[in-house]
Amino acid sequence: MALVAFISWRKTRGEVSTQDGYFLAGRGLSAVFIAGSLLLTNLSAEQLIGLNGSAYGFNLSSMAWEVTAAFATVCMAFIFLPRYLAGAFTTLPQFLCDRFDDSVRRMTVILFMVGYGLVTIPGVLYSGSIAVLQLFDVPTLLNVSYSSGLLITIIAVGSIGAMYAVFGGLKAVAVSDTINGIGLLIVGIAVPLLGLSALGEGNIGEGLRIITTTETEKLNAIGGPTDPTPFATLFTGMIFANLFYWCTNQYVIQRTLAAHDLKEGQKGVLFSGFFKVLVPFFMMIPGVIAFHLYGEGLDTIDLAYPTLIRDVLPVWATGFFLAVLLGAVFSSFNSLLNSAATLFCLDVWAPLSNRSLSDEQMVRLAKRVSVVIALFSFTVAPLLQYAPEGLWQVIRIFTGFYNIPVIAIVLVGLFTTHVPSLAPKLVVSFHVLAYGLFQFVLNDVVSIHFLHLYAVLFVIEVAMMLLVGRLYPRQDNWVIHQHRMVDMTPWRFAIPCAGSLLSCVVGLYLLFSPVGLVGGLSSLFFPLIGSLLLANMVLWAWFVFGKGFDLPIITEVKTPQ
Repeated sequence: MALVAFISWRKTRGEVSTQDGYFLAGRGLSAVFIAGSLLLTNLSAEQLIGLNGSAYGFNLSSMAWEVTAAFATVCMAFIFLPRYLAGAFTTLPQFLCDRFDDSVRRMTVILFMVGYGLVTIPGVLYSGSIAVLQLFDVPTLLNVSYSSGLLITIIAVGSIGAMYAVFGGLKAVAVSDTINGIGLLIVGIAVPLLGLSALGEGNIGEGLRIITTTETEKLNAIGGPTDPTPFATLFTGMIFANLFYWCTNQYVIQRTLAAHDLKEGQKGVLFSGFFKVLVPFFMMIPGVIAFHLYGEGLDTIDLAYPTLIRDVLPVWATGFFLAVLLGAVFSSFNSLLNSAATLFCLDVWAPLSNRSLSDEQMVRLAKRVSVVIALFSFTVAPLLQYAPEGLWQVIRIFTGFYNIPVIAIVLVGLFTTHVPSLAPKLVVSFHVLAYGLFQFVLNDVVSIHFLHLYAVLFVIEVAMMLLVGRLYPRQDNWVIHQHRMVDMTPWRFAIPCAGSLLSCVVGLYLLFSPVGLVGGLSSLFFPLIGSLLLANMVLWAWFVFGKGFDLPIITEVKTPQ
């Protein structure tokens, strides 16, 4: 942990004195740092425990939340990122202000700030601290009560994580994320191998044979109606939930807005998609191994990963694992702090202030805001222990209040030039009322999975915006204001890389399905996998040895004649 802090300090020394330096790492992040930061910002302690628990108690259907994110990263690389970089936007609300008006900007800032401050930041800090407590039994270690141990862990984790965001800005967050990401990959590879060795009584191959030939329903990623993630939801609300998270959620997209150029941004986003495809092997297969080792003998499914770690990880490696685990918690926490400070300074303080602040004053304000938000989260997070079941319900419900209208507004804003600012205001009001009605009033009458509800509301809201645009169009068609502070040359191999990424998603679902390992490999498995490989070889050969073709990227919306 000290080594990560030292490297982060050396990499950011003297580079956070300006607004761009603090909020966007000087618009100089390379693909490696973008991919590493995206990976660790997205993956945290609750996923290590939650996904493995889901695999232990059910099957691999919940891998959909991770694997299908690859499609969203492709959309980010080709559709959203070029437009964000062309307009030199620092925050998503800045784009919405440019596309619609300042009132739409304020509306989205309120949604993000309330969600981050009251739910997301304290929730990440609380869940990460709970993971540390479960895995390392901090109360016994320090000889204190559970509540005291939780408070000590929250303050320790939050204080160290906040230092990166407060003193180093986005670049320190990205650098530390990348180094910790390497550690996470090492742990992600080591734990399944150690687990398979334990299952096979010292033979990894025997352990692999056991999980692929016995109780193979555990390897089924095609979720049924009673599974945590029904397969049909992949083609409805899951698409829009992932698009919101990877393409419009400020604390995720901020490191892509800091790309050195479009080429590095596209590389980083697409590489992060490949890491997401690996998540089932790192964060779900251990849960399957735990099922074969312990059967149904664990008190709760969330004990699957902590118990496996305790039994297979050598004592001398637990310190390294703790550093990696804390690094994952730090990542989500400090990314949220940095983004919340960015939103407040650039989208709340700057528009309302009657005077312009210098770079030095703005950075000083951002640091103070980060400290205030961190201290507030230290106060709220311990209180969540008294309603742990309600916490997850609140997070899910609140996210549903703003994720779908945001992605609908952004998509309509990007692909139309005539829809006025009235449309997003109506959509937000409609969504809050309709979603609240289905969640609290009609939930017993209308039985519909919340992801299907996402899709229904998305379609209705897009239709509403298009109708408003037809009835009350803007007086002048919108044209994106081009600033181009970075090189906008696209990456030559973006298309074949995206093709390979989507092929990996298809291949993974073929592997973990009745076509693949579930019930034994069918006769269709190898021909289908072979077809995917052949298509990839042809696509890459065309771009490497042939001329390829121009990327279908539009960074400017032209006014129709």
